[in-house]
Amino acid sequence: MFDDVLLCKGENEDSPKCSLNGNSAQHRQIKRSNGRRKKNKKKSEAEDLWSLLTQCAQSVGVNDQRTANEMLKLIRQHSSEFGDGTQRSAHYFANGLTTHLAGMGAPLYAHLLSNRTSAADALKAYGVYVLACPFKKMSNFYANKRIMELAEKATTLHIIDFGICYGFQWPCLIQLLLAQAGGPSKLRITGLSSHNQCNVIAKKWETIQLEELKITKDEVVVVNCMYRLKNLPDDTVSPTSARETVLKLIRSINPESFIHGVANGTYNAPFFFSRFRKALFHFSAQFDIFEATVAQDDPQRMMFEKEIHGRDIMNLVACEGTERVERPETYKQWQVRTLRTGFKQVPLNQELVKKVMDMVQSSYHRDFVVDVDGHWMLQGWKGRIIYALSCWKPVKN
Repeated sequence: MFDDVLLCKGENEDSPKCSLNGNSAQHRQIKRSNGRRKKNKKKSEAEDLWSLLTQCAQSVGVNDQRTANEMLKLIRQHSSEFGDGTQRSAHYFANGLTTHLAGMGAPLYAHLLSNRTSAADALKAYGVYVLACPFKKMSNFYANKRIMELAEKATTLHIIDFGICYGFQWPCLIQLLLAQAGGPSKLRITGLSSHNQCNVIAKKWETIQLEELKITKDEVVVVNCMYRLKNLPDDTVSPTSARETVLKLIRSINPESFIHGVANGTYNAPFFFSRFRKALFHFSAQFDIFEATVAQDDPQRMMFEKEIHGRDIMNLVACEGTERVERPETYKQWQVRTLRTGFKQVPLNQELVKKVMDMVQSSYHRDFVVDVDGHWMLQGWKGRIIYALSCWKPVKN
């Protein structure tokens, strides 16, 4: 399905499949001009929606409810969860602004969290995301290959996964381990999450004690955290930073490797309008990805946008203080934090990075980008860095 979508997106009226009878040079010029006008009109509509959202956020920021509600009416007229990427993005940001105005951010977000979809439906939506977007698949591929390298010398491999969720990363690794000659005879996975699987520790990560992880001396321990530390409280919430506490816990584990995937974001400002503007820029890219790769009426696309992007937007727009859990930092900020805690970066495996680049180039939309900055593998869309991945080792005392 997705190959067909990409083919149609890449074709134009001058290609052999789309040629028309009476195909003169003048006719072709008219078609190209019409195409430019349609594209410019769509761009103008998107800019108008962005402008309305930005002005509305300014009014919300100063609690000008009358002006904000008037603008929200206009935004609602031109946005929809069933529209194009820009209209869908505007719909969910409008939901967040409406909830912020009503002062109902915390209870509504709590309701969204408790009203989770079933594991079967989540798997379907996740499948569409993986087919359309390489970020999670390529991150898991790189991380699992690095773990395989460490597993060669292990009798017992112990993976501590901060944010295991449904554990989609691990079936592929288990298959690889079963096929590997001379690999570990025992695999332990400790999942830190609220979901019931593997050996689960369901509590705030900053309150976990080393003894609870039940690490034994004969284990090769790998700590894996994919894009979840962004949900920890930061320094603006408490003088004792949960992020520093968790990084120190990981350092005390003394893992053979700490694989850290970072959701790269700048929308963690304490000031509402600044946070809103940067979040709008970030999530427009997320909705644009689906718009370019998946049909608008795909039910799994709509589910993913509602349950993942819509929920995150609701939290960062409608919630304040400790209730706001969407607090991403840039990978460069995380680098400073992690170095300060007593880790050193491990150079990227260039052969694996090349494989990731080749797979993305051959199997995904041309606007996806894989790049390298120092020891970080970066993944993005149209030049915007969305995720970064790096491996770390504790500095020996």
